[in-house]
Amino acid sequence: MKFSLGLEGKKAVIVGGARGIGRATAELLVGGGAEVAICARDAATVDEAVAALSANGGNASGAAVDVTDKAGYEAWIQSCGEAMGTIDILIIMASGVGGAVDEDSWRANFETTIMGASRGVDAAVPYLAKSDAGSIVLMSSTAAVENFFAPQPYNALKAALITYSSQLAQTVGEQGIRVNCVSPGPTYFDGGNWDMVNQGAPEVFQQVESGFPGGKLGSAEEVANAVVFLASPAASFVTGTNLVVDGGFTKRVQF
Repeated sequence: MKFSLGLEGKKAVIVGGARGIGRATAELLVGGGAEVAICARDAATVDEAVAALSANGGNASGAAVDVTDKAGYEAWIQSCGEAMGTIDILIIMASGVGGAVDEDSWRANFETTIMGASRGVDAAVPYLAKSDAGSIVLMSSTAAVENFFAPQPYNALKAALITYSSQLAQTVGEQGIRVNCVSPGPTYFDGGNWDMVNQGAPEVFQQVESGFPGGKLGSAEEVANAVVFLASPAASFVTGTNLVVDGGFTKRVQF
């Protein structure tokens, strides 16, 4: 029997899909025959990504959207649902940033990580409920499940996202919508956070890299593989889970 992810003809919305893990996820979905709509804050980055995704006949569109702009963000999600006719897959990659621990950072991380997820879900659920394969994937981090550097808003609110995802799965399951979370470990891609750490603080990068049993950070493509599987009909009986994709970086025993 031939294995298939069942992505052909599916309609996917990726919040934060113009670069890094989001971009790799969009490429896999388009390659599998899905129609994809992406957004990010920078219009030029979105335009470049859409052009690349469409270059070989892929069906992709995009817009510059800030998830902290409630009205604009929700309107974009709704416009995607109307333009594509439905939404089968919602993947939310939008994320706050780590490092800072002041009150402004708490607020910024809350608005992006938590409200970015909640607003997107609320806007998309009416469309996902009409799908025969409705699926939501949210993006957390291994910083949420194990001590990582220091107490900070990024870690705490990524942990809150896992709880939100699990409980959301129980609530929308009766509408035929699955909800899962992916928690990557430190992931390297050109221009990403760990690329900047490597350039600005190579000793920190090397310390983190030495924590991987395989001796290297993960790639955007390796994380995207897991995201797309969970989002796809191939994972039709998987919901309410948090999938850690970290190459063994975290040392806790997972039950």
